[in-house]
Amino acid sequence: MVLATAERGGEEKVDHRPAAAAVVDVESGSLYSSSSSVVDRQDSLFREAVTGGHHRGAGGHSHDHDSWGTTLRLAFQCVGIMYGDLGTSPLYVYSTTFAHGGVGHPDDILGVLSLIIYSFLLFTVVKIVLVALHANDDGDGGTFALYSLISRYAEVSLLPNHQAEDELVSGYTCTSHGKPPSAALRRAHWLKHLLETSKSAKISLFLLTILAIAMVISDAVLTPPISVLSAVSGLKEKVPDLTTDQTVWITVAILVLLFAIQRFGTDKVGYSFAPIILLWLLLIGGVGLYNLVKYDAGVLRSFNPKYIVDYFRRNKKDGWVSLGDILLVFTGTEALFANLGYFSIKSIQFSFSLGLLPSVLLTYIGQAAYLRKHPEHFADTFFRSTPSALFWPTFILAIAASIIGSQAMISCAFATVSHLQTLSCFPRVRILHTSKRYHGQLYVPQVNLLLCVAACLVTVSFKTTTIIGKAHVNVYAEICVILVMLITTLLMTIVMLLVWRVNVWWIALFFVVFVPTESIYLSSVLYKFTHGPYVPVAMSAVLMAAMVVWHYVHVKRYKYELRHTLSPAKAEKLLAEKRDHLKSVPGVGLFYTELVQGVPPIFPHLVDKVPAIHSVLVFVSIKHLHVPHVDASERFLFRQVVEPREFRVFRCVARYGYRDSLGDEAQDFVAALLESLQCYVRDVNLYSVHEMQNVSYPVSRDQSLSREKPSGRHAVYAEEMITPIQSFSELSHGASSNRLPQFQQFAMVHEQASKMNIEELARIEEEQMVIQREAEKGVVYILGETEVVARPQSSLIKKIAVNYIYSFLRKNFMQGEKMLSIPHGKLLKVGISYEI
Repeated sequence: MVLATAERGGEEKVDHRPAAAAVVDVESGSLYSSSSSVVDRQDSLFREAVTGGHHRGAGGHSHDHDSWGTTLRLAFQCVGIMYGDLGTSPLYVYSTTFAHGGVGHPDDILGVLSLIIYSFLLFTVVKIVLVALHANDDGDGGTFALYSLISRYAEVSLLPNHQAEDELVSGYTCTSHGKPPSAALRRAHWLKHLLETSKSAKISLFLLTILAIAMVISDAVLTPPISVLSAVSGLKEKVPDLTTDQTVWITVAILVLLFAIQRFGTDKVGYSFAPIILLWLLLIGGVGLYNLVKYDAGVLRSFNPKYIVDYFRRNKKDGWVSLGDILLVFTGTEALFANLGYFSIKSIQFSFSLGLLPSVLLTYIGQAAYLRKHPEHFADTFFRSTPSALFWPTFILAIAASIIGSQAMISCAFATVSHLQTLSCFPRVRILHTSKRYHGQLYVPQVNLLLCVAACLVTVSFKTTTIIGKAHVNVYAEICVILVMLITTLLMTIVMLLVWRVNVWWIALFFVVFVPTESIYLSSVLYKFTHGPYVPVAMSAVLMAAMVVWHYVHVKRYKYELRHTLSPAKAEKLLAEKRDHLKSVPGVGLFYTELVQGVPPIFPHLVDKVPAIHSVLVFVSIKHLHVPHVDASERFLFRQVVEPREFRVFRCVARYGYRDSLGDEAQDFVAALLESLQCYVRDVNLYSVHEMQNVSYPVSRDQSLSREKPSGRHAVYAEEMITPIQSFSELSHGASSNRLPQFQQFAMVHEQASKMNIEELARIEEEQMVIQREAEKGVVYILGETEVVARPQSSLIKKIAVNYIYSFLRKNFMQGEKMLSIPHGKLLKVGISYEI
């Protein structure tokens, strides 16, 4: 391995060739030139903005049309993964709500039950299960999915990666099919313009998303130790001699086992946990029905919201403060939405409606019926209301369900971290897809290890302050739940306006119902925060700061490289000037770069320090788009940078969705890339032979769309560089089967190609064979080892963020060669330093 280093802190004047970025117009559905684009394109790859329906093929993931057998299998797994937290809330809701003053008035039980019923129905059933699950990102849910959905329809991403090759496949474009714009479209266009032109709006959206994600991950750290510790502490009732130390170490052992089995994947974990949770739900539902019949069926009157009004009238401030405890009813709801990618909408709605909903409501109603006869037993209502014959089965299942209740947050953390990779807000980690059948089920080893260590540390830290610790974490869980719910409501409102474009009165109703209601719950929790969870909140603040710093430096580094790229003409001139001193090295060099245009600034540095270049050099950019999947046929895009003389230099963009796997072996990636490159060489030579270099198409198949925007500006249609899989023979075959006019040109080329002389065909074949022969001589992976430092005149805060925090995160997480599974024996690192 060779490591060359140099300092690059000064500014270089680079002759950029400006080009407008393609932007989807919400109102007209066409692409037009955006003169406000901050990114200058030099050697970008163009692609057709609207492709055929093939893009959801191998990589696609949609359970919308799953068979009932598949839906039932997913629904069964869903019970084991997602309902443990929601299903164990009846263990402590009443005891927590009445902990401060007991049951002051008999009707307070009906008021609290009414609040429980309507809170659960409003926030979990209506908002999440019936509405929010449909605001998914092609199967993915959670706060990030909402942000991703918004960023697809408006350029709100802070990362300047809105190049033509970043444009989304046809399933994600907005189009009005030439119809006059409706009021909904005009509102969507107004909101789109507002979001794109307001930097504060972009930053606010980003920070809200990051805040929600940080709190969810922190909750994933705290929920397992508290759930398991609570369950194990219950053993003291039957084993009085159990010491605190023994309780703590039993909890640690269970936590280690819980995190250890995550490696087997959601599929196996779900099947293992589902029978336990299903038995638990059936048991508590049956006990609740028994209590309702035995003690007081009159508690069904609590479905009348009048009892809520009476409860607040009697208890005033204490009633308002108790809202923070009542919202523990729907803890786990944020994980229910975020874990959507593991399952499907139908499977969640099916299992929720027939399993969780009736069982949990019957449990709360049955406990209320018991409390009407025994209000003094509010502290341990659940076990007191359980028939003595079922105590031990219930107790054992309660411990098991409490432990499993952590699974929802652990799976949520995996899904969230995988989403953060797309936002460039988290250091690189290896993401493993654990199911061939369900692509959204994944496992993140590094995150699993960090969660395990953090959970064990939290458990040990609560060793002598268990009661205080649980109280503080409960308050934090309440803050986390309600803040995430409120952020979800705000993002959902934007999705309704911008993406769904539903009737404005429905949007107003959604906003008016949920925002004030959730704000009242939030005010109640924040009141208790003055006595509470500083350590958990500090954990969220640290995590959020780390994500913001990582994203900030990544954006600065990206922009720095854009400013210092070389145009193809300058790259060719550089190679020509150094031709006498530049040695041609046999083999293929894959030069990895984050840029999708121009030649990266590290290349001239390499040529200057090590005057040698591979016979075939490919600048490879791995792009993670704001879509879950990119079809294999659209994976690679190529462009020839330097004409094939002494050196053959190409550019390749390999595009992946944020749920696509890069592959376990570098050899597989290289084989696919080189095969596609040979197809590209064949096609580009056919173009050159027949002067077909500039084949272009309209960006829409709708030929009736005007090429002029309503405002009078002319639309700029992207020049298409076809993907290698679209060979002339395939395109001409497609023309005959689909009868699309745009394929007629290719059919003509195919006909002319058949008349080519043997010399021309031999020359094209030789170009392909050169790549094959060089590949057989060996492939070398070239990685830039970029050190990012703050400029000397930067502020102290910026120096700390860049030189220490970012550097620490970068050095302690997975490096590029590990992410790409590059063998060390074929790795060449080139060091360079950027001052930002």
